[in-house]
Amino acid sequence: MEVMELPAPGAALRLERRPEPKPGAGEVRLRVEACAVCRTDLQICDGDLEARGRPIVPGHQVVGRVEAVGSRVRPGLMGRRLGVGWLASACGRCRFCRGGRENLCPAATFTGWDRDGGFASQLLVRADFAQPLPDQGDPALMAPLLCGGVIGYRAWRCSLVGRGDRLGLYGFGASAHLVAQVALAEGCRLFVVTRNPAAQRLAQEMGATWVGPPGRRLPRQLQAAITFTPQGSAVMDALRALDRGGRCVVNAIHLDRIPGFEYQLLYWERQLLSVANFTRQDASDFLRMADEIPVRPRIQPFSLADANSALGRLREGSAGGVGVLIP
Repeated sequence: MEVMELPAPGAALRLERRPEPKPGAGEVRLRVEACAVCRTDLQICDGDLEARGRPIVPGHQVVGRVEAVGSRVRPGLMGRRLGVGWLASACGRCRFCRGGRENLCPAATFTGWDRDGGFASQLLVRADFAQPLPDQGDPALMAPLLCGGVIGYRAWRCSLVGRGDRLGLYGFGASAHLVAQVALAEGCRLFVVTRNPAAQRLAQEMGATWVGPPGRRLPRQLQAAITFTPQGSAVMDALRALDRGGRCVVNAIHLDRIPGFEYQLLYWERQLLSVANFTRQDASDFLRMADEIPVRPRIQPFSLADANSALGRLREGSAGGVGVLIP
């Protein structure tokens, strides 16, 4: 099989050939149809997130078809289309797993970080952590839903906004433009803060109430805000924009830093909350909702061999759609 592997943090991905992997107990092997590129992939490649192993194959928004099954996997999965997300496994025994919060499991492993991911032509995955997907439809349009969509959905739920509420989105990239579709479908009023002109135009086209760059005062205070950028300064901007009792949800696995701030920004029962990973139930709920709305990502396809170009485009902040690798 072909893979784009990361030999060391900060290095370019390299195209390699590996033997076809054999699924172990409880695993299936997928023939990868599409793998969307996520900012977390970039942070792993650039070394912002500490490497868990090397070389590693990134990629955790994967759509593929089952072509082999291991023991303890029902043969009926053969040929089925499955989706693979960031959460690769959890222990199932700790208090977090037992309490429905497997995303916080201390023993959890992650696709493209702890185990090889979907920047490849084939992929091994635990069958019980894969999501069933429709057999029909474009896999490139499904792939971005499996992390950017699901983690954005969890952040939206954690924001506790309802119909008519004012929701701020700080940053308007892969995850935010999917969250926006959910929020608008649920009757929220969107206030989008982004410095990227193309992203500003997209937010306006989608129906945002207000769109502007960082530093500009919002016309109304917000009931909630979600930050998507890796810059901690956006968290401060969001807190300043919150009304009393508002909630700021940080949707990021890595921030450069959160600057010191005056307590008055948090006073009046404002809340600051991080979102870490997502559960399989989150994925199932979101994929069902995304099909009903429907949620449609803007994408830009790349060949597997062009994975470095897709990462470079994300690094530069280029707009135009989520990069999706097509093996």
